Amino acid sequence: MKHVRSKKSDFQATVDGKQTDLFYLKNKNGIEMAVTSFGARVVELCVPDKNGQFEDIVLGHSNISNYVNFQGERFLGGTIGRYGNRIAKGRFELNGIDYQLPLNDKPNSLHGGGKGFDMVVWNTKQIDDIKLEFAYFSKDGEEGYPGNLQVTMTYQLTDNNEFIITHSAITDKSTVINLTHHSFFNLHGAGNGTINDHILIINADKYTPIDAVFIPRGDIADVEGTPMDFRTPTKIDNRLSVDFEQLKFAGGYDHNWVLNRKTENDVELAATVYEPASGRCMEVLTTEPGIQFYGGNFFDGKIVGKSGYSNNYRGSFALETQHFPDSPNHSEFPTTVLNPGKKYTHVCIYKFVTK
Repeated sequence: MKHVRSKKSDFQATVDGKQTDLFYLKNKNGIEMAVTSFGARVVELCVPDKNGQFEDIVLGHSNISNYVNFQGERFLGGTIGRYGNRIAKGRFELNGIDYQLPLNDKPNSLHGGGKGFDMVVWNTKQIDDIKLEFAYFSKDGEEGYPGNLQVTMTYQLTDNNEFIITHSAITDKSTVINLTHHSFFNLHGAGNGTINDHILIINADKYTPIDAVFIPRGDIADVEGTPMDFRTPTKIDNRLSVDFEQLKFAGGYDHNWVLNRKTENDVELAATVYEPASGRCMEVLTTEPGIQFYGGNFFDGKIVGKSGYSNNYRGSFALETQHFPDSPNHSEFPTTVLNPGKKYTHVCIYKFVTK
């Protein structure tokens, strides 16, 4: 479905006393992005197929009001923080102090709470045709999290067809942090059918199994011999019908994979998604230890997207590079604690090629 470019005027409003705007990025190969300062959300991402035909491959809305007054899926294209993914019962202990977060996902706190970083207006500066800079100051106690947190971030659309997200943060008090990006992709083009026929590779021998409310049990399990094994190219729906408890809990795929990393901090390949009909292929690279793959299990087609399409069941996927869910309550997981004098950094790259 061809997409009409979003208008700046449809994304200009006052939210919490701050003005929102829409920004455009375009590289020399014709790949274009539109980004709103509300939630630092990617509104459009138009990439070519193997024949040079461009399609917008991310779900989104046609105006700012539909993001602010969302119905259904809240996180379309947004920056997630302070803590991406779930924290059990919204509780964690840090340096002998117990913290309670808002519960916005049944018994848990999800993606930073009721007003996470996806629901605030970021200070946004356009550097040039291919780069944006963002900043947000999260006050001590915001959504229950300790510490004044200064977050800076860049979006860059390179001429190598990479969308590079660089997150940085510092704090004046020990806190927990797990920022991530939450675009929903369909390599056919947004609204153009299912993603079940996409072919996925995840570079992970292990994953973190969940309980019935999506919280990690604490163990790290082998993917070998299970529907969680995407180490070789596998069609997403190839094993969705297998009688497997983890798929039943999540209604499909909505899990964190433990990436096979060679180093601790370098950017390494985490996942690859290929859609054979169009030839579009997306590589995901990151500095993070984990990646959440979500297969669009909770879309129901009731919400209309940018060009009049419905956000349908399994009509999009997310690949969120991250630390593990509920890490503040699992000492065996890589730590998400950020202390004063230290700097949080996280790089995520979505790279687009054709085959």
